[in-house]
Amino acid sequence: MVLETAALNAAELAEYCRRKGLFAEQIAAWRAACMSANASAPQQSRGHQTQSKEDKKRIRQLEKDLQRKEKALAEAAALLILRKKAQAIWGDKEDD
Repeated sequence: MVLETAALNAAELAEYCRRKGLFAEQIAAWRAACMSANASAPQQSRGHQTQSKEDKKRIRQLEKDLQRKEKALAEAAALLILRKKAQAIWGDKEDD
């Protein structure tokens, strides 16, 4: 409706509003809302960029933590396997 009424003068706008059951003030408010929404787009873009940088930093941190934990798990698994092999070779201390 804002686009439809953009080119209308006051008399044509009043006629359009009567046909649609609207008030001219409503269309003016909608027009102002559209203009302010479009004006704040660069500001919203900056906010998204900041959030994106924070997300990337958090992802890098989580990936480092995951890598550290995977290494610890691999080390624990290797120690467990070595313990089992040692027990198979030399037997348990309880066997003596």
